[in-house]
Amino acid sequence: MLVGADVGQAHPDSELLELRELAVSAGLRPAASSFSRRRHIDPALYLGSGKVAQIKEQVLEAQAECVLFDAALSPVQQRNLEREIGVPVWDRTALILEIFARRARSGEGKLQVELARLRHAATRLVRGWTHLERQQGGIGLRGGPGEKQIELDRRMLEDKIKQLQSRLRKLQRQRSTQRRSRRRGSQLQVSIVGYTNAGKSTLFNALTHARAYAANQLFATLDTTTRRLWLGEGLTAVLSDTVGFIRELPHSLVEAFKATLDEAVEADLLLHVVDASNPQAEQQIEQVQQVLREIGADQIPQILIYNKVDMLDGPVPPTRRQAAGQVRASIDSFDVSALRGLGLDALRERLAQLARERLLHADVDVDVEPEAEAEAPGRQADTVHPV
Repeated sequence: MLVGADVGQAHPDSELLELRELAVSAGLRPAASSFSRRRHIDPALYLGSGKVAQIKEQVLEAQAECVLFDAALSPVQQRNLEREIGVPVWDRTALILEIFARRARSGEGKLQVELARLRHAATRLVRGWTHLERQQGGIGLRGGPGEKQIELDRRMLEDKIKQLQSRLRKLQRQRSTQRRSRRRGSQLQVSIVGYTNAGKSTLFNALTHARAYAANQLFATLDTTTRRLWLGEGLTAVLSDTVGFIRELPHSLVEAFKATLDEAVEADLLLHVVDASNPQAEQQIEQVQQVLREIGADQIPQILIYNKVDMLDGPVPPTRRQAAGQVRASIDSFDVSALRGLGLDALRERLAQLARERLLHADVDVDVEPEAEAEAPGRQADTVHPV
């Protein structure tokens, strides 16, 4: 059963469309839904006791096996709701983590998801662990006299988290080395970002002729893919396809996927892909900008890509154009259909122009640097980045 509430959001999802897509992506079948409006959140149950009783009746009637909340619940709220309703309760964070766990393919992706899930679980040891509150004692028993079982499990979680962090730091150093080797040249570094299911992987495949997995579903791909993009006249760029963003993306996932998201942070240019056919496109643009701000990539120049224009009855609505105007780092926008190949030639021409400028400025830097060192020994010449 899907449950949502409007507690003062600017654009509430009253139809729970996104939560429904998330549920389907996690392999679940929505059987019923409930949406209400509240002035404030109940600290114990998130919703009022009367509404929770009503949800319990709907769960029994629909024979639902779990309840999905379109919000991040506290451990206490989740525990109380499960006691009242009588079936497992998942919040939005747990649902997204479940999808990530199902979709991770690479070794790094699996480590990142496992780390995020352990961090989430560490805050919820109070849930369903009351049978472990008893203390164990006696000589030779694990944990020593007087140590609670829940403390043992918490310590085991912390040890596992430290191990995963160490392995991910090693992978992050490897990625940094790879990025530095690519940056030794004068190639334009481009990363594709955007809301999940906006068509990032489809655009990536259309531009590079790669065969990265693409599907009409949320979080179809989690692993970063990098390919060389040929732009003609001896010009190339390095194009990376990154993980998609979503509203209320769990902070634990942002932290765990830091090595992957660094591809966007270190890029010269971001291709911000927007699903122009989605009624929530304006809000999705802001959500992507919020994640970019969180990882420190919001000031990198962006090209707004309005994708799926073939699914519109007319031009891109003016409100979506206005939303793009709020992206301070944007330098261009293009209307395309990555699936149909519409508008891609103009985008390639713009990328070729930027790659050419990058190459020219790189040559100027190489020529000027020896003279600058001769005039001022020990002082490095300033590097100009045109994009």
